[in-house]
Amino acid sequence: MIKAGIIGATGYAGAELVRILTAHPKAEIAAISSVSFEGKAISEVYPAFYKLNDMVCGDADAVVEKSDVVFAALPHGLSQELAQKCFDKGRIFIDLGADFRLESEAEYKEWYGGEYLNKELHDGSVYGLPELFRDRIKGKKIIANPGCYTTGVPLALAPAVAKGLVDTTGIIADCKSGVTGAGRGLSQNTHYPDLNEGFHPYKVASHRHTPEIEQTLSHLAGEKVRITFVPHLLPVNRGILSTCYARLKDGSTKEMIRAAYEEFYRNEYFVRLLPDGAAADIHNIKYSNFCDVSLHMDERTGTLVAVSAIDNMVKGAAGQAVQNMNILFDLDEKTGLDFMPPAF
Repeated sequence: MIKAGIIGATGYAGAELVRILTAHPKAEIAAISSVSFEGKAISEVYPAFYKLNDMVCGDADAVVEKSDVVFAALPHGLSQELAQKCFDKGRIFIDLGADFRLESEAEYKEWYGGEYLNKELHDGSVYGLPELFRDRIKGKKIIANPGCYTTGVPLALAPAVAKGLVDTTGIIADCKSGVTGAGRGLSQNTHYPDLNEGFHPYKVASHRHTPEIEQTLSHLAGEKVRITFVPHLLPVNRGILSTCYARLKDGSTKEMIRAAYEEFYRNEYFVRLLPDGAAADIHNIKYSNFCDVSLHMDERTGTLVAVSAIDNMVKGAAGQAVQNMNILFDLDEKTGLDFMPPAF
């Protein structure tokens, strides 16, 4: 059995890791940690886990000592020293934060206000979006697990961008997220009276996920890609819907787009390309590791509208992290993640 440890187990992404790994047939949770709830059982923080997982939260050093693979579900700026400890002890480190996602230190400093503590450590890390970079993940010790928007947007656009069927200028990503994406901490924007029955954009054209999305699309396109990215906050717990607009290149047709997506995702279990006429919906992917993609064409303006739906806590966080673990330990990627979304 793989011994898995979770640092930051009482945040939303950490708790989702506990939920998924508790039922994983090839892994067992060796230790968990939490600064806010050290000494308390995870089931005291999340009563849904009572008698299913009653592990007590310890400290981060104990997690590193007891684990083969360490998941860090922490805010940005807190993972680099932990990654170094894991690397020195030969542990695999899967970071659900942003510290290893950007290849450019200048961009990391611009968007996150931090610096690389060990450049070689960053050079040896890999961006863990399996459907796009699977071959780069195997054999690595430090995995930068993508975030929620940075999973949904690239998966919506990847085949069209990679096949050169759309212009790489003027791409718009219009996204809507459930409130769990804001984390467990309290804020005025997520206060129930302000959130309920409301719907608003935030960090318009200035969200920190922008350079990460551009980095992924640039790799696929083979040229620098710039996007306009606008996230919105939905008054629901889970889910991200990404509606992406890209201008078709001359000669690109609806049939060519459809064929490119079918070929690109033919062997990808977790990407469900919906039939013509269907629309991706966050209702249909809740609590699952699936990404549903639907394709729409505005033939009047020559615009591809590609829509993706993911659960931001699963495919956008914990589920994708476990998918990466499965790759690193030569397991079927579906192991521990092959659960059906609820019908209602």
